[in-house]
Amino acid sequence: DVLPSPEGPVPSVSITEIRQYLRAQGIPFHDGYSCLHTPSLFTDGREDQPAQAASAPYTLFIDKMTGSFLCTATLAEGTWQDFQANVELQHRGVPSPSSEEPEEDMRRAREDARCIWDRALPLWELLDEDEMNKTKAMFGISLVTDATLKRFGVRYLRTAKSLIFPWFSPRDATLKGLKLVRVEKKGDAITYVEETLPRFDSYRNLFGLPLISRRDTELVLTGWELDALALHQATGVASLALPRGATCLPPALLPYLEQFKRITLWLGEDLRSWQAAKLFARKLSLKRCSLVRPGDLQPRPLEALNQGLNLTKILRAALPASHKSIVSFRQLREEVFGELVNTEQVAGVKWARFPELNKLLKGHRRGELTVFTGPTGSGKTTFISEYALDLCMQGVCTLWGSFEINNVRLAKIMLTQFAAQRLEDQLELYDEWADRFEDLPLYFMTFHGQQNIKTVIDTMQHAVYMYDITHVVVDNLQFMMGHEHLSVDR
Repeated sequence: DVLPSPEGPVPSVSITEIRQYLRAQGIPFHDGYSCLHTPSLFTDGREDQPAQAASAPYTLFIDKMTGSFLCTATLAEGTWQDFQANVELQHRGVPSPSSEEPEEDMRRAREDARCIWDRALPLWELLDEDEMNKTKAMFGISLVTDATLKRFGVRYLRTAKSLIFPWFSPRDATLKGLKLVRVEKKGDAITYVEETLPRFDSYRNLFGLPLISRRDTELVLTGWELDALALHQATGVASLALPRGATCLPPALLPYLEQFKRITLWLGEDLRSWQAAKLFARKLSLKRCSLVRPGDLQPRPLEALNQGLNLTKILRAALPASHKSIVSFRQLREEVFGELVNTEQVAGVKWARFPELNKLLKGHRRGELTVFTGPTGSGKTTFISEYALDLCMQGVCTLWGSFEINNVRLAKIMLTQFAAQRLEDQLELYDEWADRFEDLPLYFMTFHGQQNIKTVIDTMQHAVYMYDITHVVVDNLQFMMGHEHLSVDR
């Protein structure tokens, strides 16, 4: 995924400009948590408008950070510039286009999803009770009842030994995509392998959304579909699962979370989910968020259910995200204990390919700057690309700014390192590896050669908001700064 190039960067828009424009155009709006709410430009005179639209006509949401909009009634979406263009068209009496037909790729993904969905069976319909119990045990959901699985529409695909989680459109309940989860055993360790249709970046399901009623004001956000099932079953609270867990919270999902006055983030049981929860709370507006701190007595919801813990009690003990600017040690006491217990996790994400590097740097931690130096041709770029790839494969969202070599060459190096073989000798494997590579949370800036530093920083900030980037690579500083800034403060 390439971010907008310097010839046409995303023109940034401030919340003040957005408000001024809406007032000037006479468009009523009110301030939400992360979006402004306005009446939709796209529902005029539509026959299929839901009946409740009259009582709550504000179905269009404008993101306060980027100005991009989404109409939840028609699923029309676009940038701030698209929004302005639609307002101009309406003034001229041209009807707004309703949400366009899905592109070819999306249409194909939906057809594939539909085929798989039709072949999958509800778990309780497996003829053999023994097979059903084994399957539930394999996924650790023996305590999850059939009623819960039925309510959330979970199915099982025998041929792939995968649980199937549907993604239904919140507007008309059509099937938009699927997530398949299967279990892989390596020795005693169990890992869950996920695959989505449509692919990685177009998969924006908030699992459980069709079950939310307009009256719900409290919500628990989890990092995994099975956690949402466990939570709902144990506490009865409205719970949703993020499409990519603690990796990122796509801004396109924020409008669907606007109706909640209180959101509790319970993303997982490790330090990375805790850091992600703090990051997401900023996007969602701190004042309405609470966080469940990971700990021995507060594992992830499914684990808590299996251990017979009281999930309601854990939720009640969630901490408000908006702590004050001055704190006493008593308020920090728990966090300090957490850091002592999880010294390994506090050290950061370990490199899988560079055990020696872990001894030197301990791991990749947010908010740190590492500078690699070396003469030309000594292998800095080759090493850094493998170093970044290693973290990216472990779910660290990575943004590359390569000012020296172009993105095609860089991606070729990284793909070769990812596949760990020379693909030029086995071109028939290219598509298979490219598909897997495409699913990594990896983004490239399209700058090349000397750049204006402000443009680069703006692009980075945009990427952090949009894709929850936690690791930025700049290769290299000299090219980015140009050669004329040879003064001391370079």
